[in-house]
Amino acid sequence: MSSIKAPRGVRDILPGESWKWEHVFSVTRKVAGDFDYREVHLPVFEHTELFSRGVGETTDVVEKEMYTFEDRSGRSLTLRPELSASMVRSYLENRMDKQHQPAKLWSAGPMFRYERPQKGRYRQFWQIDFEAIGSQDPLLDVESIELSLELFRRLGLSNLEVLVNSVGCPACRPVHRKALQDFLRPRLKELCESCRGRFDRNPLRILDCKNPTCQALTEDAPSTISCLCDECAVHFDAVRKGLAMIGASFEVDNRLVRGLDYYTKTAYEVLSGELGAQNAVCGGGRYDNLAESIGGPHTPGMGFAAGAERIVLTMEEQGCSFGEPPRCDIFVVHADDSSLEAAVSALYDIRRAGIAADMDYTGRTLRARFKTAGASGAAFACVLGPEEIASGKVTLKDLRSGEQQAVERAKLVDFLKTAL
Repeated sequence: MSSIKAPRGVRDILPGESWKWEHVFSVTRKVAGDFDYREVHLPVFEHTELFSRGVGETTDVVEKEMYTFEDRSGRSLTLRPELSASMVRSYLENRMDKQHQPAKLWSAGPMFRYERPQKGRYRQFWQIDFEAIGSQDPLLDVESIELSLELFRRLGLSNLEVLVNSVGCPACRPVHRKALQDFLRPRLKELCESCRGRFDRNPLRILDCKNPTCQALTEDAPSTISCLCDECAVHFDAVRKGLAMIGASFEVDNRLVRGLDYYTKTAYEVLSGELGAQNAVCGGGRYDNLAESIGGPHTPGMGFAAGAERIVLTMEEQGCSFGEPPRCDIFVVHADDSSLEAAVSALYDIRRAGIAADMDYTGRTLRARFKTAGASGAAFACVLGPEEIASGKVTLKDLRSGEQQAVERAKLVDFLKTAL
């Protein structure tokens, strides 16, 4: 055993689990195509200011969680903690505004945050991310929410529910900020240390605190909805009407603010599971000012992100199907050294026909090779020995029933295509 182990907070996704991830990504890719979203692949590190300016200096992500380093030129770079800022940067840099709007994009890959590792939460974690950039139509918010719901429906998750809120815009958010600070000021000493630190810098984040005392103290805090300007109020009303039109079950949650500064207007989460034991499987919202915060023109956008670890874990808890795991269909067995060349030739003919096949590479005995064939999960063992080679045939052994039959070597591939 190696003395070097994986760093704390990261893990290996081994073959016994990776096929489940592939199922999730395969379903995601199909849903993306059905909603006309196109896949992009983005760098795993960006200039630090993309996140410090885009995500927000006072967010936990920027203050506590980013993996930031200097490259050899002294430039500050950061492993991406999320994808929305990178998506918008790519949109601006590649002049996607010159194409059909909105640009509907999706991506999947590893993110990096320095957090306390726990079940379903890692320092390197995978996200699935959908973004629609270039339109402020509230029906785009509805589409984003419905896309996430459809993804989870097809994955088999149960009891899906949407929590939705509006966090306002730069015009009306200061009104809510003042009302919230006025409400909290007499209670400031009772808040946790983190929330006391947020009071001046980012009081809205106090509503997102998971400390039970802070939650109780903010139970009757002024809601963002009560402070919305006319534009935000009209937009939020249109989103709710749109969700009702498509029959989506949703609930307005005044405490839902999300953890990143770039959100404007719509913010939402999707929950899945039995009442009282629901898991948040994705979160998202609108970010109409993100492009401006990183030096671009005003460019509205809407999107969501879902953690692959959380999705797989929730599917396992709910007994969802991941389809059939991959398996080897044919295991080629050579009887002796003189049959090895013929066995290798048959192996690659089978593979080139698109049939999964394998053979033993350990140089063990014939009996051990048959044992390996049985343990492989293959449907058939394809046996070649001196007798088979002399007759121009192979022996196919059904590893489930034990029955054997001779098949002409020249017709082997055609036979297997029919038999499997």
